[in-house]
Amino acid sequence: MAKPAPFSGSAEECSGFLLQCSLVLEMQPHLFPTERSRVAFIISQLKGKALQWADSIWTHNNPVIQSYTSFVDHFREAFGKPTWDSSISEKLYNLKQGKMSVNDYALQFRTLAATSGWNEQALLTTYRQGLDPRAWLHLAAYEDTIGLERFIQLSIRFFTCMQSCLEEHQGQPQHISLCRPEPVSPPEPAHEPMQMDSTCLTGAERQRRLTQNLCLYCGSPGHILSTCPIHPPHSLVSAIFPTTNQMKPLTTIVTLTAADISIPDNALLDSGSASNFISGSLCRQLHLPTTATQSSYQIHSITGRPLSRGRVRRSVRPLQLQIGILHKEKIHLLVLEESTADVVLGRPWLEQHNPVLSWRTGEILKWGETCFMDCFPEVLVPSSQLHKPLSVCATSIESLMEKRSVDIPLYYAPFSDVFCPKRASKLRPHRPWDCAIDLLLGESVPRGRIYPLSIPEEKAMEDYIEEALAQGYIRPSTSPAASSFFLMAKKDGGLWPCIDYHALNNITVKFRYPLPLVRAALEHLRGTTVFTKLDLRSAYNLIGICEGDEWKTALITPTGHYEYLVMPYGLVNALSVFQDFIHDVLREFLHKFVLVYIDDILIYSRSLAEHRRHVVEVLQRLRAFHLYLKAKKCSFHQPSVQFLGYNIDSSGIRMDEGKVDAVRNWPTPTTIKELQRFLGFANFYHRYIQNYSSITNPLTSLLRNKPMSLSWTPAATEAFNSLKEAFTTAPLLVHPDPNRPFIEVDASTTGVGAVLSQQQGNPSRLHPCTFFSRKLNPAEVNYDIGNRELLAIKLALEVVDRDPALLQSLHQHSAGLPPRTAVHPQDTAYSTHPLCTYFSWHWPPGGQ
Repeated sequence: MAKPAPFSGSAEECSGFLLQCSLVLEMQPHLFPTERSRVAFIISQLKGKALQWADSIWTHNNPVIQSYTSFVDHFREAFGKPTWDSSISEKLYNLKQGKMSVNDYALQFRTLAATSGWNEQALLTTYRQGLDPRAWLHLAAYEDTIGLERFIQLSIRFFTCMQSCLEEHQGQPQHISLCRPEPVSPPEPAHEPMQMDSTCLTGAERQRRLTQNLCLYCGSPGHILSTCPIHPPHSLVSAIFPTTNQMKPLTTIVTLTAADISIPDNALLDSGSASNFISGSLCRQLHLPTTATQSSYQIHSITGRPLSRGRVRRSVRPLQLQIGILHKEKIHLLVLEESTADVVLGRPWLEQHNPVLSWRTGEILKWGETCFMDCFPEVLVPSSQLHKPLSVCATSIESLMEKRSVDIPLYYAPFSDVFCPKRASKLRPHRPWDCAIDLLLGESVPRGRIYPLSIPEEKAMEDYIEEALAQGYIRPSTSPAASSFFLMAKKDGGLWPCIDYHALNNITVKFRYPLPLVRAALEHLRGTTVFTKLDLRSAYNLIGICEGDEWKTALITPTGHYEYLVMPYGLVNALSVFQDFIHDVLREFLHKFVLVYIDDILIYSRSLAEHRRHVVEVLQRLRAFHLYLKAKKCSFHQPSVQFLGYNIDSSGIRMDEGKVDAVRNWPTPTTIKELQRFLGFANFYHRYIQNYSSITNPLTSLLRNKPMSLSWTPAATEAFNSLKEAFTTAPLLVHPDPNRPFIEVDASTTGVGAVLSQQQGNPSRLHPCTFFSRKLNPAEVNYDIGNRELLAIKLALEVVDRDPALLQSLHQHSAGLPPRTAVHPQDTAYSTHPLCTYFSWHWPPGGQ
């Protein structure tokens, strides 16, 4: 546990300092067993005037240092605030949210309230009055009896939802509701030569007529301008009857909930509709079950013409419908095909809830009396208020709604914000997973050089710097460190900014967080049939740089010196830091229905219904940690998916066809580098190739002793072609069943190999799950057949790493182990290996 920051005597920090000290003392009592040692610990954390005060007490052996409690009380009297401070009540009474976020306002309020001495009723009333007025109407239905903390949570929830919508749709035009026309200015009246109204009168003449009670139009006595018999009326036709394209429908945002999934949508309020409807297309998109109605209905328009070719014959089961943050109900909806509105709330709904609408502002000002009991389950209503009209929420008829990407299934529309590019680019506050850059002792910070850039590169650099500054990812720097900036060409012809952190990485303390073993992780996919792949947006930039370490990331460009506030690409620990972070975020889902490798997330399930729940859980977790996804790179509800270079489906795992084609069309290597590149590429799929090490032995032999040039041989040509052929005919590797272990091992004079095979399918047949092979080193080549078999067993069990297995060998010699007498030191070492006690032995009869 970290020690508290040194205390210098500030009254504002006194209480927090003592709290931190008490936590250290409570968590580590063995380090401070006596009262005097506890007091000494607190004094060791002081500085400035606080240390001078403690020095006089300690030096003169004041009795107060013999008791921890007495010392703390004495400390509070010297540096803490008075127990009762009238200024706190004054600050609390005058505290207003203003331009503060609701979280900051709630924090300040709670801090002041803790020492105010006010009762909860007074605190809640004061908190409510200090809120932004925009929240008053939305929270008006909540009585003070719900408690202060519950009310604060509701206010934070309201402002969070409102801010999310405003950020997403900032600058977008808002809809006009209630079928009201756009504002229309009346036409200027034509000038009449004989007109004598107020616009044509002089000031003196107007004053004379007012004094003598004369008409301001004709100048006659006995009447006024509004009743003048000869004053022509203004034309109001254009204001009362606007053109058709100025009329807009009365709609509101509702939230439909079915199968624990909430979907926001637009609902049309139609007082001329005889029932409530949902469109057939929305039913199919949400997979809503429908039932036949007792009667069929034909829907007609105002002209008497049918609105659809067929009759309404089906309805959906009761759905939860929510308007605003309070109003909830269960509703039956008829299914209307060919409807342009997803949901229509007709006259039955309007009669049931009897809402009072503001036709000028487009808001629901009041709900009917029945809503008090039926639609507000979270509101605590006193019995004396049951028959009073409910004035709540001022639910806007047209509210803002998250824009759903076309790449996201409608089922996940409530999580549209998780796919928002704008939110992903926002700088996040410091978190426990921030990337620390600890340097080796005695090392000096690196300083790179400025690379010259071409004109296109300069333009790309300026665009990158400008965008990164705007996002808050970087800032101008005065750091003594400076890593070089350059650009690399991308496949699409663009330029990718790169920072040369080699020198910094060489002096950085390494963080060795492990990456997942893909081979082991894929074993969890057995029995799954539905897959969703998610791709995180701006992966590394989701992690901040530890406060105080930003200067170490400094980069130098031809136009300036900058440093990163987020984790850039190229840092030696970036991969481990991010894997640690994303593992913590999704830890409770790992190997249950989630695999995650850096920024790639795979969700797998046994059924579609189960899969939807799993995807929702993951999206909720990503939202909670402010992580965002690239919608275009995500795929949902797929029977097969490409993940980490593999094609995965319910039957097993295959090599990526694109990579297989690359190997099949690979030209014959002519240099050492080309051969190394080919072997490195092919080695990624070595688990799919039986006897891989034996096949590649003539190729790897060409690299022995680090030759200066490549000496290609006929044996290498044969091996090269054989390996390409093996890629073309590689089998499907089935998902292994942990309850059916079966490993076959073999050894030759040049290598050892194993294959995990299991009986699966109907009819049952032996299918390979994975292959393993390894070339023998010079010492192992001298082993006899028995020890080579033992070596194959040991290596196979280490690779497969599973519970007790049934081993099969072509050599009956090995069946004598472990009782056989060891004739070689390695024999004893292998036979007593811990893994070698967890298998039973079998060898097939000759010819099998």
